[in-house]
Amino acid sequence: MKITIDRSVCTGHGRCYTLVPELFEPDDDGYGVVVHRLVPPGLEAKAAVGVANCPEDAISLSEHDDDEESPS
Repeated sequence: MKITIDRSVCTGHGRCYTLVPELFEPDDDGYGVVVHRLVPPGLEAKAAVGVANCPEDAISLSEHDDDEESPS
């Protein structure tokens, strides 16, 4: 699974990184940043918690295509 935050929608409530620090962290302005673009095995349920608790629906999960390049 791949997780992303739409920065144009995020308003910095901080629920994602408060509830799921394994996958999100705050930037210098308090907006959520994804720690692992590809959700590590075993953290799928926590990723769903981040998505479900974002008041702006700025976080999305999608299936990872195995043919995609891995991040550096």
